[in-house]
Amino acid sequence: MKLIFIRHGDPDYRQDCLTEAGIREAKLLAPRIPGLHADSFFVSPLRRAQQTAELALEGTGIKPETLWWLEEFQHPVFRPDRPERPGVGWDWLPQDWTVIDDMYDPAHWYDHPAFTKAGIKEKYDKVIAAFEDFLKEHGYVRSGRMYKAVRPNNDKLVFFCHFGLTTLLLAHMLGVSPMPMWQGFISAPTSVTTIATEERTPGNVQWRCITFGDTSHLYAAGEEPGFSGRFCECFANENERH
Repeated sequence: MKLIFIRHGDPDYRQDCLTEAGIREAKLLAPRIPGLHADSFFVSPLRRAQQTAELALEGTGIKPETLWWLEEFQHPVFRPDRPERPGVGWDWLPQDWTVIDDMYDPAHWYDHPAFTKAGIKEKYDKVIAAFEDFLKEHGYVRSGRMYKAVRPNNDKLVFFCHFGLTTLLLAHMLGVSPMPMWQGFISAPTSVTTIATEERTPGNVQWRCITFGDTSHLYAAGEEPGFSGRFCECFANENERH
């Protein structure tokens, strides 16, 4: 089975919708959809993802199913560098989180006081439980650090959702902490990430990421991938996010 995660187009987070660039990106994504040969489509309840799905699937007659747990994992956290106002848990300054060993531990990354105060583990557990129920419905049941193929299949499932949520789920499937993935990877707007099951012995499954953040549909159209989610390459770059 393949799970295909598509990030929404360039966002206006304040209005929870797409910018003009995001609308253009979503339309450029549309020609790629038939080649995915997907069996089912799902979408986050947030408007920026819904709008991306609508534009990418326009004319296909496909109506994706909305799943609550595909919403961005954007619960407010008071970071060490900003104790006076909350931000998302995955935008920490590198000098703050990289010195904490637990941040690299898949079983303890959420034990930091900033996360415990925000109830992140409870929110994380709720999302992961819903995701595991979904996988079980589609034939795969978690067993320790691996999965059992109860109903092995070659289905392709597409999710229109978000960067933070996608990396959170991938970290869970791969058995690593989401913090290095949140901080060390980026999927640009409308990029495509694919993870597939590998069943090297009967019934025993691990996941392998085939592509992460693929924006080839944008390059093919001469469109530069968006910067949303990234920070300045050099601090002196005034036109980039700081």
